[in-house]
Amino acid sequence: MARKFAGSKLVIASHNKGKIVEIRQLLGAYVSDIVSAGDLGLPEPEETGTTFIANAELKARASAIGSGLPALADDSGLAVTALGGDPGIYSARWAGPEKDFDMAMRKIETLLAGKADRSATFVCALSLAWPDGHCETVEGMVAGSLIWPPKGDNGFGYDPMFVTDGMLESFGEMEPEAKHAISHRADAFRKLVAKVFA
Repeated sequence: MARKFAGSKLVIASHNKGKIVEIRQLLGAYVSDIVSAGDLGLPEPEETGTTFIANAELKARASAIGSGLPALADDSGLAVTALGGDPGIYSARWAGPEKDFDMAMRKIETLLAGKADRSATFVCALSLAWPDGHCETVEGMVAGSLIWPPKGDNGFGYDPMFVTDGMLESFGEMEPEAKHAISHRADAFRKLVAKVFA
């Protein structure tokens, strides 16, 4: 039996402004008071997990214990088929300390040179942790392919080079509402809402 979220205040265990905005939009109907780990001055823990789920749980627990409040963490990334699933859990690290995703997208494009398979999957693990260490975790994903050059200024990260199956626009070109309807994060949020907020 899943533990239900019963409070009114939730910490988003992230310092990524784009991710925080997106999570606020997705969870606003269920939680009245949302703050980020950055707002509370909580440090970002080292991501030592080997899966999206392990890293989401690690980050959620660190913020829940550090704040004394329930905390939600997301660990997400781009898994490129022809690159053996890379950058995967290292998606943010490929952008370097400056979070230069233009550079990270160029790196992927360079590695894909001459490869016919441009399929990729965006993966998102969401973990809600309580200060006692209990976690409820789900994983969502969306399949698509990579385009070059990147298109669009909406979204963040690798969004401008990812087109989900059956669509013509990249995630970077989509309006937020359209992306929220189909993204890996939206898939994970649907599962999480059904599990702990419904």
